[in-house]
Amino acid sequence: MKRITLTQFLIERQRGRNLINADLRLLIETVARACKAISTRVSKGALADVLGAAGTDNVQGEAQKKLDVISNEILLEANEWGGNLAALASEEMDLPYRIPTHYPRGEYLLLFDPLDGSSNIDVNIAVGTIFSVLRCPEGGAEADEKAFMQPGTAQVAAGFAVYGPTTQLVLTLGDGTHGFTLDREIYTFVLTHPDLRIPEETQEFAINVSNMRRWEPPVKRYIDECLAGKDGPRGKDFNMRWVASMVADVYRILSRGGIFMYPRDAKNRDGRLRLMYEANPMALIVEQAGGAATDGRSRILELQPQKLHQRVAVILGSKNEVERVTSYHAA
Repeated sequence: MKRITLTQFLIERQRGRNLINADLRLLIETVARACKAISTRVSKGALADVLGAAGTDNVQGEAQKKLDVISNEILLEANEWGGNLAALASEEMDLPYRIPTHYPRGEYLLLFDPLDGSSNIDVNIAVGTIFSVLRCPEGGAEADEKAFMQPGTAQVAAGFAVYGPTTQLVLTLGDGTHGFTLDREIYTFVLTHPDLRIPEETQEFAINVSNMRRWEPPVKRYIDECLAGKDGPRGKDFNMRWVASMVADVYRILSRGGIFMYPRDAKNRDGRLRLMYEANPMALIVEQAGGAATDGRSRILELQPQKLHQRVAVILGSKNEVERVTSYHAA
């Protein structure tokens, strides 16, 4: 069986289906190369002195890890000169990064969480990179913060990488969700999981139960029903999985189904995850794989962003389970 590389996959979407143009193809290839570079740093760990705290905080006031900073720099340096972008925005930076004037500008905007799950770095648990691509209004002429304020439905591409036992890249261009594995011998992403589909039914849930005392009643009702198992109203047993790394939890859901929940609660009234860097790209990926994604009340992809680092509640995964939790919020 002939192996299809990421480049071949993208060229087919450009030439054969007219789904993307050359600039978007090159942009995705550049992000993929950056992910390979980040994967190399992650895999070296203590050998490269990349573990531990950086001694700085990001815009949200969270302590940065060394690899947070390194990953952010890798993505910036890889993407600023290619001529595909008008600006970039990162979870680790306060304001958008406009392409320097001595480089050509393109029509796209790139948003990314350079190292999702970075609290897991020092204990050797999977982490990853999440990214989202938008078109810049006015062809890139005014690439300010306002240009990024587009709903998730406007995304032209989204993806994430998982740096685990193997490095995986998951990508959607709006024609389904597809998974690639990094072949380290040829240093190339190869299509290994075409047309991923999330089962509509599941018996697995992912949530941080330590926050139970703060949950809203609909979320507590749903989890109580899961925990009641066969003897409860659902009539079946559930397993709980929680990696505290969104990329790993979502990849598991894409592989075998499940529901991931980071709901709003008494401590995080607006939710905990970032709409632009995490929720929107993951929602598009999950929906394109047959799943669903809401904030408990509304479809995530239809939310209108109000600010670059806006937080949101996230409930995504197997369609029937997401719809059940959402219905509890409406009751």
